[in-house]
Amino acid sequence: MRAPESVRSLIERHNELQRYQTISDLEGSELERLMVLAERNVRELLGTQGYFSPRIQIKRTEATGGPPKIFIDIEPGEPTLIGKVGIDFEGDIGQSSDPDAVAQRDEIRSGWGLPSGQQFTQDAWSSAKTETLRRLVARRYPAGRISYSMADVDPAANMAHLGLQVDSGPLYRLGELEVSGTSRYDPVLVPRLARLAPGDVYDQRKLNDAQYRLTSSGYYDSATIFIDPEDDPAAVPVQVQVTEAKLQKLVLGAGFSTDGGPRLSLEYRHNRVPRIGWRAVTKLQIEKTHSYLQTDWQGIPAENGWRWGTLAKWDRLDDGELVTTSQQFRFGRSRSDDRFDRHLYAQLDRSDVVKRDGAVLTDARTGDGSALSANYVWTGRYFDSLPFPSRGYGLGAELGGGYTLEGTRKPFLRATARWLGIVSLGESANSGRLSLRAEGGAVVASRSTRIPSTLLFRTGGDATVRGYAYRAIGIDYPDDVVGPGRYMAVGSVEWQRPIVREGMPSGLEHTVFLDFGDVTDKPQDLRPRFGIGTGVRVRTPVGPLQVDVAYGLKSKRVRLHLSVGFVF
Repeated sequence: MRAPESVRSLIERHNELQRYQTISDLEGSELERLMVLAERNVRELLGTQGYFSPRIQIKRTEATGGPPKIFIDIEPGEPTLIGKVGIDFEGDIGQSSDPDAVAQRDEIRSGWGLPSGQQFTQDAWSSAKTETLRRLVARRYPAGRISYSMADVDPAANMAHLGLQVDSGPLYRLGELEVSGTSRYDPVLVPRLARLAPGDVYDQRKLNDAQYRLTSSGYYDSATIFIDPEDDPAAVPVQVQVTEAKLQKLVLGAGFSTDGGPRLSLEYRHNRVPRIGWRAVTKLQIEKTHSYLQTDWQGIPAENGWRWGTLAKWDRLDDGELVTTSQQFRFGRSRSDDRFDRHLYAQLDRSDVVKRDGAVLTDARTGDGSALSANYVWTGRYFDSLPFPSRGYGLGAELGGGYTLEGTRKPFLRATARWLGIVSLGESANSGRLSLRAEGGAVVASRSTRIPSTLLFRTGGDATVRGYAYRAIGIDYPDDVVGPGRYMAVGSVEWQRPIVREGMPSGLEHTVFLDFGDVTDKPQDLRPRFGIGTGVRVRTPVGPLQVDVAYGLKSKRVRLHLSVGFVF
């Protein structure tokens, strides 16, 4: 065979003559017939790649003492390019003036995969139609179809004009939920977690989100949510099939982090505590740096989405210089929506801080004290996908205020804000992106106020300023002691790019980053400490595994940092 590489492998694999190579007793007339059919077959194969005016020669030569040989000589000619593209609509999407229907029409047209000027191939033509249908049925019109399509090819002009008729059918609205598989837990849980209201316009993404909320709630091991397009479009029943989780669960765990070293954990979950029906999750973690015992109790969501909850925690943190033992008790309400988390609670904090040798610290600013506060926390997520976002941003804010309880009772205010932005550097899957992070916090109180260390700030480590040890950035005291401060500022600029193999992105990414941050007792004293480094990111089922090597410009040390998952 003689042909350009662009079509050679296709013809070699799929031409009909390949099937007869092993037959040694073909008669001459039969072989001649097959050669005529083979030319038509090769012409059709070339047509799938957009070559409609090829020159094809198939010759036969006799070999002494062996079977004849067939030579295929191909000049594919000029490729066929896309000319005019017409996409028309019928059904509700073509008649409706609803802004969402207009936006969906525009989205289908702008997302068409074979624009004018691109080379025509059968695969691209089929893929473009498939993607158009996917965009149509993903929301509003699950019974939609492509009622007519045509590729009008002009071989002489090497042009193909495309036409498509999209029939949306009727607009679908959700009806009542029809739930199956529930017996162990309160039947109101499914509709309150799914949050699919009758009358809502059908949107497959919202069904997927509801399915995820059910499976991630801890009450259900699996969930499937779907509709039948044959049902009434005005109020199509939503079928919800769930498999309930066990009432109680015990989980043993082991892990390692560069901040804390090896750790062991034990978690006990009871999904329906007798008499009150709340869920209780109690966890014990034992680690060289950070050990704690925590119990978290939550009620089932009310119809408005809010749920009551309480938390009690005993915590011991050893940062190599100071040992902080703290207790925390919280009671309040929370609500999680598709993009937002909100928490409103009262909290009691108490902290005892000593040196590792047991010496008591006399400076009130080191975080020894207790306080009662009221707090509001808000988090918004606007990422395109989780846990591997390629663009979008997240915002978080916390505001609290209260009184200290030890010594003279004094008021204080505490506020934090954080932002994470993911900026894509191109439309290709191989394009890189920037991850930009900023975080700040402040505690406003008189100088002598004894604020518990759990409400103050220290930074440094895997998820904050890489190149520095865990919580190594704070207020520098004599004897190389680092204590918490009242003001914090942290930032990061990270370039991320997929590692490409054979032209396609692999499951690995390369990163280069600059981190900076500082903690002080006066905002005017903030002086950023910088860390620079590089690393790789590996896709895992629980999110990205990040392996970084960073150098702290002030600490003058190289550190390895490991972290797993995407959290905001």
